[in-house]
Amino acid sequence: MARQPRLTLTGYPHHVILRGNNRQDIFRTPADFQRMLDLLFEHARAQGVDVHAYVLMSNHLHLLLTPQKDQALPKMMQAVGRSYVQVFNKVHGRTGTLWEGRYRSTLIQTDRYLLACMVYIDLNPVRAHMVALPEDYPWSSYAHYTGRRTDRLITPHPLYWGLGNTPFAREAAYAELVQAGIGADQQGALTDATLSGWALGDASFVAGLQPLTQRRLSKGKAGRPFAARQEPPDAAV
Repeated sequence: MARQPRLTLTGYPHHVILRGNNRQDIFRTPADFQRMLDLLFEHARAQGVDVHAYVLMSNHLHLLLTPQKDQALPKMMQAVGRSYVQVFNKVHGRTGTLWEGRYRSTLIQTDRYLLACMVYIDLNPVRAHMVALPEDYPWSSYAHYTGRRTDRLITPHPLYWGLGNTPFAREAAYAELVQAGIGADQQGALTDATLSGWALGDASFVAGLQPLTQRRLSKGKAGRPFAARQEPPDAAV
């Protein structure tokens, strides 16, 4: 069966996962992490993609992105992936592929899943037992949203601005969201939709997207709940 084209629509948020081949590390040193952040900033700005959230894990990364131009997201990811591998291989004296195929992505319903996706991303190092608290992990957007540092890569989504009328109120409200976490149903939905490439939202949202693309948007009935996927904590969730 032919592989479906990715679902990418301008102006909608997308959750993206990029994994190392055979779950190998894609970051070995702090310089590797910083190089990836620099490339994301460079190519997101060049292509017109807003980066709302990210986490760089040892063997994979998560991004929450909104492309503002047609084909901006795939062009950005292609440029980042190629540039990073070239430098990584040179620095670490290796050859060959680094990525587990192409990146995985899903388009998400903003009001239902955007903040949940941000929380999901920021809690990834905690779920993987790499740190006890999200603020203890340096390679994510959590510090930006809680006022601990200013991250040039981040463009906050309007939904985040709605969390409060002042920076302090927004930061406190977001920290509370992360502390509360997300349910297993939302976590499973975000993981499965991203790995499978189906749109993530309720039935009316998915139906409203269909006139915008010739691609199928769901595996079965539009809006059907996704079952939680069971994977090792630091595998790719």
